Formats: sequence, C-alpha cells, structure tokens
Amino acid sequence: MCSAQSDLTAQAKIRNAAIAHFARDGFQKTNLRAIAATAGVSAGLVIHHFGSKDKLRSACDDHVLRTLVRRARDDARPAGMQDVLREFMSNPEEYRLQVQYMVRAIEEDTPAAATFVDTMVDESEEILRAGIADGSMRPSSDVRALAVLNVLISLATLNMAPPLARALGHERFGPEVLRRMVLPTLELYTHGMYADDAPLKAAQAAWEAAQDPSNSPNKDE
Repeated sequence: MCSAQSDLTAQAKIRNAAIAHFARDGFQKTNLRAIAATAGVSAGLVIHHFGSKDKLRSACDDHVLRTLVRRARDDARPAGMQDVLREFMSNPEEYRLQVQYMVRAIEEDTPAAATFVDTMVDESEEILRAGIADGSMRPSSDVRALAVLNVLISLATLNMAPPLARALGHERFGPEVLRRMVLPTLELYTHGMYADDAPLKAAQAAWEAAQDPSNSPNKDE
C-alpha cells in the first residue's frame, strides 16, 4: 500500500502538471491524458486522486491562490522581498507558470477568476491601508483603485510578453529581467516619477472641471 507521503508526492506532480497545461493551453483544450503523461502517472491515478478535471482545476486554483497571496504579503515587507527573489531565482519557471495560470483564468473568465482578482486586490488594499496607518506608505486619494493598479503592475511584470523582455535584451522574462526591474519599480514606488506635483494638480483640475455641471456642452444657454 502506498504511504501518505508517496500519495502526496503523486498529487503534487499531477497538480503541477495540470497548472502548466492549464496555463499554456487553457482549461477546455487540456485533457487528463496529457496531464497524466506530463506527471508521469496513469490517467486512472489522476481520477483516483482528484475525481474529475473540474476538481483538479479547483485544487490548482486553491494552490496557486494560496501561493500568490503569501508572496503578496511577503512583497510588502523589505525582508520578505529578499525571500520572494530567492524563491523566484530557485525555480523561475514554476513561479512564472503560476502567474500565467492566474492570468489565463482571468482571460477565460473561469469560476476562479473573480476569486483570484478579489483576493489579490483585497490583500493589496489591506497592505496599503496598514502601511498608510503606520506611516510607512503615503496616503492615497483612492486606496482601492491603487490596490487594483498594484495588482495590475505585478501581474503585467511577472507575465511580461517576449517583446518587452527583448526590449531589455532578453528573449523572455526570467531572473535577469527581474533583476533589471526590481530597483526601478521600487524607485517608482518610493520616490515617484515626477519632480513636482504639477501633473497631479493638472489632472485634479481637469477631473473637477469635468464633474462641474456648468461646464456641460449641453447646458441650456
């Protein structure tokens, strides 16, 4: 009889193979035989452990979401950023596939997509509000929107398209690209990009003018 540890190892292999296939090919185009072949097991063992493709996807959803939420929390700590970088460097392909998996789920609007987005944005907003409260982050006019932007930037960076990687001299996103991106990203978050607040004031003025009913082109003379 197989031990619990060997069962767990088989489950992990199947889950990781499924994540790779779902991320690259999408849920509908992926079949259990392909996942089993990649994992080095029989299709029957996949069914034994997970029951169905839907249940396997749910297990993948839960695993990827837990991993990405943990990393999001670590990203908020200066020491945690070093841990995230070390983890990425140790297995960049797995890291990239997990992000690609979530992006694929969002693109296909799968049942997990709303959970992925809501959880990551909620986590980001919680981190931002905690930072604002303890003085380590600057206040924002719209913390929720800032949280959405933060998640968007993170996903776009970790799922960087090959043309953007090539703009930095690399064929695809990987450790060297990440090293190039880390400091400019933190510079942007820490110091900002503009030398003064003139662009912000201009945008605020334009927004206020757009909201003023007296400026409506349909206003009666």
